[in-house]
Amino acid sequence: MAEIARIDKWLWAARVFKTRSVAADACKNGRIIINGVNVKPSHIIKTGETINVRKPPVTYSYKVLKCIEQRVGAKSLPEIYENVTDTKQYELLEMSRISGFVDRACGTGRPTKKERRALDAFAAPVVFDFDEEDEED
Repeated sequence: MAEIARIDKWLWAARVFKTRSVAADACKNGRIIINGVNVKPSHIIKTGETINVRKPPVTYSYKVLKCIEQRVGAKSLPEIYENVTDTKQYELLEMSRISGFVDRACGTGRPTKKERRALDAFAAPVVFDFDEEDEED
């Protein structure tokens, strides 16, 4: 068993990213941080290191238990890494899921009819209630 591994291979093998090229792109774009430093895809990791992976809006943290470069089954993951992500990050993820349809991602196009109705239903009480209060006076 190897005691070291490339970060891009480890992220792919540990099923953090779907493909190795996506893992390498994440490294190149500064989304992988080890000891407060952005790392390149060729960075060598060792057992015991903590890796921070930014997948907006959340930053996941993983402690390396085993260095691997070959992809393993999902059942083997508890032997590979320990998820040490802060609970506040999961709360942030849940809040973004709840309010996710309000902020549309750039490039997703126009809202569908169903999404538009949901937006109108969400915004209508906030935007239009002030007119009714003025008319009563």
